[in-house]
Amino acid sequence: MSLRGTRDVKDNYQLFRLTGLLDAFSEGTFRKVVGGYIEEEQSAKHIILDLSQIDFVDSSGLGALVQLVKKAQSNGATLQVVSNARVTQTVKLVRLEKFLSLQPSVDDAIENVKSA
Repeated sequence: MSLRGTRDVKDNYQLFRLTGLLDAFSEGTFRKVVGGYIEEEQSAKHIILDLSQIDFVDSSGLGALVQLVKKAQSNGATLQVVSNARVTQTVKLVRLEKFLSLQPSVDDAIENVKSA
């Protein structure tokens, strides 16, 4: 199964809901597509990546997430990751949970955007 997703633009944020695998096969396209939206969309600067339905993340996927956070920060934006137990475990193994701004739910991430 490959990576699939949807994009929803609200007032000041973009919500990407993803399913499937974030791995070496999908990370290039994932990074290019989300990175493009980070650069293009100036009004919806906050990015929420809903990875709660992701089945697997490997080191390539983690690398893409790190690059997207850096790209968002350099464009004056924020990026938060909504996680599930599997993704959280992988992220915690490499101690990136704070850097990737892991959130337990989309609602929590939206609340953070509203208070930003």
